[in-house]
Amino acid sequence: MNSDGPSDFDLLQYGEIGSCDLTRRGSNYTYLAELTLGDRYGLAIYKPRQGEWPLWDFPSGTLYKREYAAYLLSNILGWDFIPLTVIREGPGGIGSVQLYVDHDPRENYYTITRETLEECDADQLRMICCFDLVANNTDRKPEHVIRAVDGKLWGIDHGLTFHSDTKIRTAIWDFADEPISERLLEPMRRLCGQLLAPSGQVEELLSLLDATEVRALLARLQWVLEEGTYPGLPGRRRRRG
Repeated sequence: MNSDGPSDFDLLQYGEIGSCDLTRRGSNYTYLAELTLGDRYGLAIYKPRQGEWPLWDFPSGTLYKREYAAYLLSNILGWDFIPLTVIREGPGGIGSVQLYVDHDPRENYYTITRETLEECDADQLRMICCFDLVANNTDRKPEHVIRAVDGKLWGIDHGLTFHSDTKIRTAIWDFADEPISERLLEPMRRLCGQLLAPSGQVEELLSLLDATEVRALLARLQWVLEEGTYPGLPGRRRRRG
C-alpha cells in the first residue's frame, strides 16, 4: 500500500470495497477484497459473519469478533504480529476486515523453521506462542504463520480464540519447557491489572467476549505467569536444540 494519503486504518474502515474474490482458506467464507479511498488502493481479507459455518463449541456468528479481539489483544500487549484489523460492513454484511500481507503462500511455520532462525525471528515466534496461550488459540496451523516480502513474520486467522475452556491447538511446540522471557511476561502482568479496571482498548476487548470468556482470559494469564515456561506435550521432542 502507498504511504501517501489516507492511513491504513482509514482505508480499511472507510474505503469502498470493490471486487471481492472468494479464497480457498478454511471452511468459512473468506474474501480477498479490493479497497479504495480517494486515490488510495489496497487489499484486505474480509470475513463476513454470515459466511461463518456453525460450530458446536463456539457461539454462532462470533468468529469475526474474535478476529478483531485477537488484534486488540496483540496491540494491548505491544506484540506487533497481527495485521491491522477492523470490524465493518461489507458486501456480505458485517465482518472483520484485515490488512492483506503480501507473502509467499508456499512458506509456513515449518518451512520458516526448517533452517536455523535469526534471533529476531525466533523471538517473534516465541511471542506468537505466548499469545496463543493467552488467547487460547485452538487453530494455529502451520500456514497461519507467514513471512511478508520484507521478511517480517505475521500471524493470521484468529477466529477460533478466547474460548472459556482451555483447548489450545498449535503447530508451535519448538520452545517446550523453555523459560518465557521477562520481556513477554511483563506486559502480561500489566494486562492482569488492566482487566480489573478496564478502559480504552482493554474495555473494547472485553466487550467482544462474554463473562465466562473474560474470566478464562484472566485465569490463563495467571497460569502462564505462574508457570513461567512454555508448555509441551509428553513424549514430544523439540525440533530444535
